[in-house]
Amino acid sequence: MLITENVRLNRILSGTWKNFVFSIAACSVAYIINELFVKSLFSFPVFIPTVLGTALAFFIGFNNNQAYDRWWEARKIWGSLINNSRTFARELISYTTNNKDGEEKENSSIITEKLITRHIAFLYILKNNLRNTAHENHLSYLSAKETEIIAKHSNQPNALLLLQSYDLNALYRNKILDGFRFLEINHALTAFGEDMGKAERIRNTVFPTTYYFYAKNFIWIFIYCVTMAMGNSIGMWSILFGSLLGYVFFTIQAIGQKLVNPFEKDNVMGAPLDQMTRTVEITLLEMLDKKEIPDPIVSANADYVM
Repeated sequence: MLITENVRLNRILSGTWKNFVFSIAACSVAYIINELFVKSLFSFPVFIPTVLGTALAFFIGFNNNQAYDRWWEARKIWGSLINNSRTFARELISYTTNNKDGEEKENSSIITEKLITRHIAFLYILKNNLRNTAHENHLSYLSAKETEIIAKHSNQPNALLLLQSYDLNALYRNKILDGFRFLEINHALTAFGEDMGKAERIRNTVFPTTYYFYAKNFIWIFIYCVTMAMGNSIGMWSILFGSLLGYVFFTIQAIGQKLVNPFEKDNVMGAPLDQMTRTVEITLLEMLDKKEIPDPIVSANADYVM
């Protein structure tokens, strides 16, 4: 889905103006070196930037493809969390409230609501962990005791899953759930743990720094060569054209670097965790027939979604 087909000019300039300035500086230096030293010795061969540019395009394309794979995997993981969250809530509500009467129905409804609202807190805390933020959206869905318990754990989302398992086992022991229904709901908890581990793997796996290092330095070499090769035929105009080529390559490479970290805080190209978490929150609260429903997350300036 495209929010808009156009990107605002101020966003383009704020994110890429340094690339153009550095490219102009590098091309200016290359032109001066060519005019003062290289040109008097030999004419810089055109085939060098031609071959180098082709190789560089393949290299940056490979890097960006790997970066996109990380981004897409992150999006699929959170898509799985959204689907499993809906299934988890739906099964809890239907399995624990149907065919129950009186006090038994009331008790099962209380436990069901606790499990579902605690799951909303799980998603918010997981988002905080992945983005290394400290938002407190989850506090309204946890009791003071639960907050105190998970504060003792280094991995708070996992601690919440442990509390979920305790309550789910209590439903089974009290015969509110039979064995089959218990296993169905427990499968969802297992899926949450697996998705959490996959997301943590992406966040904690370092993308090889050699990719970024070599790509950036190869671009510098490329624009030096382009400027010196074109300088022999079009003079100072080579600075402009070399800068434009450098700007394009640097910008494409920078996009790939943003995609490498899909959970990075304030990354407009990252996975929209705020929107996805709020979507699940709204859906689950509606399933519980709550009156106070938060508003959906909308795009910022009709441009991107966090």
